[in-house]
Amino acid sequence: MEKNEMIFGVRAVIEAIQAGKEIDKILVKKDIQSDLSKELFAAIKGTEILVQRVPVERINKITMKNHQGVVAFVSAVTYQKVEELAPFLFEEGKVPFFVMLDGVTDVRNFGAIARTCDCAGVDAIIIPSKNSVSVNADAMKTSAGALHTLPVCKEQSLTTAIKYLKESGFKIVAATEKGDYDYTKGNYKDPVCIIMGAEDTGVSYDHLALCDEWIKIPILGNIESLNVSVAAGILIYEAVRQRGFEKE
Repeated sequence: MEKNEMIFGVRAVIEAIQAGKEIDKILVKKDIQSDLSKELFAAIKGTEILVQRVPVERINKITMKNHQGVVAFVSAVTYQKVEELAPFLFEEGKVPFFVMLDGVTDVRNFGAIARTCDCAGVDAIIIPSKNSVSVNADAMKTSAGALHTLPVCKEQSLTTAIKYLKESGFKIVAATEKGDYDYTKGNYKDPVCIIMGAEDTGVSYDHLALCDEWIKIPILGNIESLNVSVAAGILIYEAVRQRGFEKE
């Protein structure tokens, strides 16, 4: 963990929140009780910052400095919002192409997907604010720098984001072993968002129910599924093939 990714101490974390720093999550020791900690929770209220109550031993493993039972992890990027980015892309005359990650928690897979997205001209990656990867040093390294420039939208509710995209004219395509047909038969030429799920559970049923198409990649061997970053690469480049290779 790089030092510039972390803020420790109750007052320092409060000041970071008030200054509008992009904070991914805050670890708070389980039994914290002080007037200052009440001020911290008041500052967090109304934000989308993930707070995890943990044993103090976990925080001690991260830093032995005077953390006062509180450590915050600062994002390496400024997250964007789907409802702000999508209209901007339409106004630019683009046919937007998004990739959504539903429950993907491995930062190296995230970084690899981001690298592919950047190479393929994907307009943004969408992730949920909870139970998901975030942009940290490992993700940055694996992405080969792609996460410095590729927009990442962090959404409190993927359901809300999917509904918004559908209302905005996007086709929502889920990659799932339950797919109705081969991924090459899908249509990715229009505004599209491809949803990739976690390797163990796949795209959640609630989100599958909102999708316009379920597509699958044929598995011909003995292993049941592909690594999610490899599967994403296959689907993303099928979309590139259909949309044409020429740069604008």
